[in-house]
Amino acid sequence: MNQFIADSAKIGKETKIGFNAIISENVVIGKNCQIGHNVIIHEGSEIGNFVRIDDNTIIGKKPLSSPRSIFKVASDLKPTKIGNQCQIGANVVIYVQSIIGENCLIADLATIRENVEIGKLNIIGRNVSVENFVKIGERCKLETNCYITAYSKIEDYCFIAPMVATSNDNFMARDKERYKHFKGITMKKGSRIGVNATILPGKIIHEDGVVAAGSLVTKDVSKNELWLGSPAKVNRKVPEVQLLKNNLDEK
Repeated sequence: MNQFIADSAKIGKETKIGFNAIISENVVIGKNCQIGHNVIIHEGSEIGNFVRIDDNTIIGKKPLSSPRSIFKVASDLKPTKIGNQCQIGANVVIYVQSIIGENCLIADLATIRENVEIGKLNIIGRNVSVENFVKIGERCKLETNCYITAYSKIEDYCFIAPMVATSNDNFMARDKERYKHFKGITMKKGSRIGVNATILPGKIIHEDGVVAAGSLVTKDVSKNELWLGSPAKVNRKVPEVQLLKNNLDEK
């Protein structure tokens, strides 16, 4: 079989590795894993047990840095860690110093940047982009083509619909003052964002807050309220039946 597995790599029992795979130095892969064709797992990455990684996926990629970038790549980035029973689709790129919790689904074409921490039981949809320095809690759903800007925090049980866009720069890459103000969005526990909404830098969607489809959020969204419009304004209270406390039995 045409593949490269470094002598220092540790491969668990019953793990299967596809054609043209590259398993670099000091990689650890648990038992009963399925590693697809053309997969590259970079040095030191740790893969748990019962993990599936589909074709053409890259784990532990090092970031690039333009000479014009204000952010420089650290030289001491730690290896990527993938928890037990995760499913990672085809053509996914997960950068170095990312931590993925157990039982996560990361769908085809998703990108997870460096310095990202994702808790357990999350769904990261097809072609989702999660930028660097993002923290995601547990049991969240990020659906197809949504964009999570750097320096964002998403707490447990949050929902982000397709095509949602977020931002962290009020100065749009001009004026050095912007260096002091980079701030992503914050989604508190149980908050939700509808399809094609845009959330501006630093805005907070509080517990059980809802942003309606197509809305532009320029102010913090209050707890248990539904906001809509451009700019978004409070429309009504979230119905009692929709509150997280009444839906915690959902998987």
